[in-house]
Amino acid sequence: MITYNEALEIMLSRARPVVRTETVPALYAEGRVLAQDVVSAINVPGWDNSQMDGYAVRSCELECAGAEHPVRMTVSQRIPAGSKGAFLEPGTCARIFTGAPLPEGADAVVAQEDVELEGDDVIFKARAPMGSWVRKTASDIAAGATAAHAGELLTPALLGLIASVGVGYVTVFKHLRVGVFFSGSELVAPGEPLGEGGIYNSNRYTIRALLRRLDCEVYDLGTVPDSLEATVEALSRAAQTADIIISSGGMSVGEEDHIKPAVEKLGHIEMWRVALKPGKPVALGEVCGKPFIGLPGNPVSSFVTFLMLARPYILKCQGRSRVKALPMQMRADFERTKPCAREEFVRVRRNEAGGLDIYHTQNSQVLTSCAWADGLVDIPAGGLVRRGDLVTYYPFGDLFL
Repeated sequence: MITYNEALEIMLSRARPVVRTETVPALYAEGRVLAQDVVSAINVPGWDNSQMDGYAVRSCELECAGAEHPVRMTVSQRIPAGSKGAFLEPGTCARIFTGAPLPEGADAVVAQEDVELEGDDVIFKARAPMGSWVRKTASDIAAGATAAHAGELLTPALLGLIASVGVGYVTVFKHLRVGVFFSGSELVAPGEPLGEGGIYNSNRYTIRALLRRLDCEVYDLGTVPDSLEATVEALSRAAQTADIIISSGGMSVGEEDHIKPAVEKLGHIEMWRVALKPGKPVALGEVCGKPFIGLPGNPVSSFVTFLMLARPYILKCQGRSRVKALPMQMRADFERTKPCAREEFVRVRRNEAGGLDIYHTQNSQVLTSCAWADGLVDIPAGGLVRRGDLVTYYPFGDLFL
């Protein structure tokens, strides 16, 4: 068996980004992957403007202002956002509103709560250093700068930045087409009667949902019975349409496990077993020229191996520039005193004390542990965890994106 890190590096080295692109309105591009840089043609902001509702002034005229020596000025003009003021006459101030351009001659803004009004006059009792409450030209982004880079995921914030430079359309990678099927004659569709020896096909719901979270186009072949012929047919059908093929179940080497011989009949297996718990039987290969990932059939194993191995592979194939999950260090409020020969990803949840609790059973068939948890802790092979230790924690909030 190879280690988890070895398996991850093999998978990422084999991943090939999709090359199909399309141009779409930025307004509807949330969750897509940018295929071309977005370069700003303008400065943002395009002029010096006020950060506050207040009064635009010449800072030099308030150098002596103080509680004992207030400075009185008349308001010479009113400048709301969206309009341009006139030249600021010496000895006067301009009523200005948030976002409005500074009038020529002004170099500072005094917030309205920091002045006193007396009739038509404004009383200043403090200095206003040059640049106070002023957003300078191009302080956000300058003309010619790259606002967004190819390979970035288009988040709400990034789309807002793209819109702020006036770009209405973006070039993105087309959706990755993923063909999935679930191997096992015992699998029954939820809603159907459960016969003797049958189990409901939960993996179909989990894997489909994870793929949709990653904005993939899912080509679902459903359940495939335990036979070599049916497995070969499912793989062949998936290869005709999909960019990537993913299966779940049938990954061992028993008489009813047909994934390995079926893949080898149509292509080849490159990686087969990983020293990982849960999830030892994980495969990477090729079917009819299309990449193939085989996941274990146990629900938790399928869930964990998808997140830690299939997900980064898919992200790279989508053209994403950042594909590896970034863990954080958190305090373990639990113990694992029995070492495991394989690297282990245990299901945990943050608690109100700022630490991590562990689910009471880590059995690979107990899907409740995944529904209860909000992340995974990576325990190295042979490693122990003592209460209070810092552990490597992967939050689901990051792994689901």
